[in-house]
Amino acid sequence: MNREIREAIRYLGYGRHAIDEQTLALVECSMEELKAKVRERFIYRIFELSQKDGVLQIGDWTIESKGLSRNLKGCGRVAAFAATLGTEADQMIRRASVMEMAKAVVLQSCAAALLEEYCDDCQEEIAKELSCEGWYLRPRFSPGYGDFDIRHQEKLLALLQADKKIGLTMTKSCMLTPTKSVTALIGISREQIPCHRQGCEVCEKADCLYRRA
Repeated sequence: MNREIREAIRYLGYGRHAIDEQTLALVECSMEELKAKVRERFIYRIFELSQKDGVLQIGDWTIESKGLSRNLKGCGRVAAFAATLGTEADQMIRRASVMEMAKAVVLQSCAAALLEEYCDDCQEEIAKELSCEGWYLRPRFSPGYGDFDIRHQEKLLALLQADKKIGLTMTKSCMLTPTKSVTALIGISREQIPCHRQGCEVCEKADCLYRRA
């Protein structure tokens, strides 16, 4: 069982419980359908970064976030990043929700897993490019995570011209459109430090239904 399937099952809330064969078959089928139809795209731009006392400055963009400051500690540059599966994933989920709700739920989980895998692949690609110049990346940190206000989504999208480049916009409530999309800041440092711990690995909610084993 590959990582994408394992993650989709986790998003379905199975946790440590075994998944039945029928549901597993539906997950595998849904994942293949998504892969065949989505149009994955990403974009990133690199900016100089300065920070002091929990306040970060990226050009004329000022961010106050203790969580983001910790993530970017020691970084002199930062990458603004956005990725999307495109409108196709949303369309598939909407169609399934009309006729086959169980399939729609599975598609939601599969799309979330596929997007996370794609973002990881994109970040690995960026890391390889920058490593030639002696730079190293930190984990992604997205608006809405911790005290990094989700309203910063608007500035991040504008910096990337994400609407023109990859068709990514946002609603008045700062939700991304298409929904199966991610924006983030990625710290860039001269210092290579262990920074693989993220998500479930750093979350203190041990009894979460969706927690990785």
